[in-house]
Amino acid sequence: MQSTQFDKIMRRIATILSVVILTLCLIYVSTGVMLSFYYEPTAGGAYNSLKMINTQVPYGWLFWRAHDIAGNAVIAIALMQIVVMFLGRQFRKSWLAAWISGILLTLSAIGLNWSAMILDWTQLGYWRFNIELGTIEAIPLIGGQLRDILTGGGAINTVTVEHLYTIHTYLIAVATLLLAIVHLSALLWQESQMYQADWEVRS
Repeated sequence: MQSTQFDKIMRRIATILSVVILTLCLIYVSTGVMLSFYYEPTAGGAYNSLKMINTQVPYGWLFWRAHDIAGNAVIAIALMQIVVMFLGRQFRKSWLAAWISGILLTLSAIGLNWSAMILDWTQLGYWRFNIELGTIEAIPLIGGQLRDILTGGGAINTVTVEHLYTIHTYLIAVATLLLAIVHLSALLWQESQMYQADWEVRS
């Protein structure tokens, strides 16, 4: 079936947004690597190391701010892109790879933000994470095990920060970057297929 002009515009916007998402993911990962040279994932050291990055490390405040803005922007743009893909009728079976990778990308971006809530070791992050742990513990069957994995089997302490830092840096960040690449590749491939089908209809 030949695509309408509106569909083409929405699909092009979705592709552009996926390029923006990948760019933001690269900024997030690269600034995260730079911050990791000075960040100390301990209960007491996390706050002090981030304070040092903001005040003493040359351009440290810029890397920290770029890291924070990129992380929040990825979530916002990924949610916008899902809406754009829906409006562009990109919910057919042929767009399954783009849809799955897009939804997983959005969830992983939210996971990045969630796993970072205690990494600054502030009062707000501490109590927010404490409330989140209560919700996790209420999950039937696996709630207690998940809480033990996140906290290290006890109260919120240095082990908790280390676990969240590992999950945030080595698992979710890498998964988010890979999903952004897969998502962009799927959209580019499907867009080329769409224009090829339209060319065959007109020929």
